Amino acid sequence: MSIGVQATHKNPELEREQQTGDPSAEGALRPLSLEEFVGQKSLRENLDIFVKAAKSRGDAMDHVLFFGPPGLGKTTLAQIVAKELGVGFRATSGPVIAKSGDLAAILTNLQANEVLFIDEIHRLNPAVEEILYPAMEDRKLDLIIGEGPAARSVQIDLAPFTLVGATTRSGLLSNPLRDRFGIPLRLEFYSAQELSSIVARIARLLDMPLEDNAALEIARRSRGTPRIAGRLTRRVRDFFHASGQSKADIKLVDNALGRLDVDASGLDRMDRKYMSCIIDNYGGGPVGVDTIAAVLSEGRDMIEDVIEPYLMQQGFVQRTPRGRMISLKGFEYLGIKAPKQGIEQMNLLDNSVNDSGDK
Repeated sequence: MSIGVQATHKNPELEREQQTGDPSAEGALRPLSLEEFVGQKSLRENLDIFVKAAKSRGDAMDHVLFFGPPGLGKTTLAQIVAKELGVGFRATSGPVIAKSGDLAAILTNLQANEVLFIDEIHRLNPAVEEILYPAMEDRKLDLIIGEGPAARSVQIDLAPFTLVGATTRSGLLSNPLRDRFGIPLRLEFYSAQELSSIVARIARLLDMPLEDNAALEIARRSRGTPRIAGRLTRRVRDFFHASGQSKADIKLVDNALGRLDVDASGLDRMDRKYMSCIIDNYGGGPVGVDTIAAVLSEGRDMIEDVIEPYLMQQGFVQRTPRGRMISLKGFEYLGIKAPKQGIEQMNLLDNSVNDSGDK
C-alpha cells in the first residue's frame, strides 16, 4: 500500500520511462515537480514557499489539505510535495483504513519527515479519525491494549511526519480534523489556456504531433479538468493512429470528440441526459437531487461531485433551496424554449437574491 519515492529528479523523462513501460499510463503523464505542474499558480507559489521553509528548518512540513472537484491534481500535488521535500511517500485512502489498528500500523512505520497521503479523507471511520488528532498535533499515538478490566492505555511517540489529505467534499470533514490542517489549499478549475499547455505536453509524451489549435479544442472540451484532458488526448491519439495522418489537426480532433459524444462546450451524454431529465420530467425544475439520482439510476455522490459542478460553473443549472433548476442559459444551450412558469420562478429567485444582497 505504501510507496517510497526519492526527491532528486535530475531527468524527469528518464524517470517516467522507469516508472512504467506504458507511456500512455496515467502515472507516466503526471508532472514530477512544482515547476512542471501547470495551473493553480497561487497555490503552487505558496506551496513552494512552505516546502522550502520546511527543508531549510530540516523539519516536517505542516499538514496539508487539498480540496476541490475530482481530477484537478490533488494526488499529483501530494506526490510532488514528497519529491520536493526529499522524503518518502506513503499513500492510502479513507475507506481502506477500516480499523484504528490499521492507521496505527501505518503511523508507527513512518520515517522522520515522511509524507503520508490519505485520499478521500472525509470517508475516514470516526473511530479511526480520533487516532489522528493526537498524532497530528502532538506526534503521539494513544492505544488501548487489552479488553475489560485488564485494558490499559499506551502512548507511543511518533516520528515527525506530514499528513496530506485530499477530499472532494471538504464540507463533510469534521471541524476538529479540518482545523488540524495548517495548510488548507483549494484547487480551482483550469482555464482553457492552461489545459491547452497540459494537452500539448501530454501529446508530446505520447509522441503524437498535435497542432496548437487542436490542443486548444481538446482543452475547451475538457470541463476545466486535467484528468479529462488527459483522457480525451489519449482517445484522440487512437483516432490519430487509425487515420494515418502525419499530424493531429483540429478536424481530426473535432471528429474524434464528436464520436465520443463530447460537444463543443465539453458536455457529454450524461450531462445532457441530466438536463433533459429535469426539463422533460419536471418542466425545468425545481426538483430534488435525490429524485434526479433515482430517475437517472445514479448515486447522489455521482450527481453532486461529477455532473453538477461543471454545469453550475457554466451557468446551465441553478441550485435553489427547493431543488435544481435549468437556467435560461441551459434552455438556450439545448435549443429549447423555457416555459413561462420556469422564467417566472427564475425571476423570483433572482429578485430574492438581489433583495438579500441589498440587506
